Amino acid sequence: MSDHIESTLVLLKPDAVQRKLCGEIIQRFERKGLLISALKLLQLTPEMAGRHYVEHVGKPFYPSLIEFITSGPIVAMVLTGPNAVKIVRTMMGATNPVDALPGTIRGDYAMLMSCNIVHGSDSVVSAARETAIYFSEQEVVQRSLEEYYE
Repeated sequence: MSDHIESTLVLLKPDAVQRKLCGEIIQRFERKGLLISALKLLQLTPEMAGRHYVEHVGKPFYPSLIEFITSGPIVAMVLTGPNAVKIVRTMMGATNPVDALPGTIRGDYAMLMSCNIVHGSDSVVSAARETAIYFSEQEVVQRSLEEYYE
């Protein structure tokens, strides 16, 4: 792993917004040192949710996944920094909150797999694909490694 700068998509799901946890979760990422490159509150349409979760089409949990992510507003953001994808995924904790360690976002705030507070891209390639669903190129501020260390 190198110190190259990368960006990742993070979604604060409807349960995080409804429980008023957005500020606290964003603060965790900022305190870690990640930079916000894009941020917005939006209501997902089923079409957008389908594009996001395309790899799960046909799986038994797909309908409930779409129903949940479209059930209320979400916060979408792009976070940037060295090794951002791995850092965000580590901070989020295990997908199933039962397995998430205390100190992680899911370990501290989630109890059910179906309402696990946050999504983070699993790779730089996924981050690019997912970011394009939520943000235009003009909405994402480009960050450089030099800027990160200023």
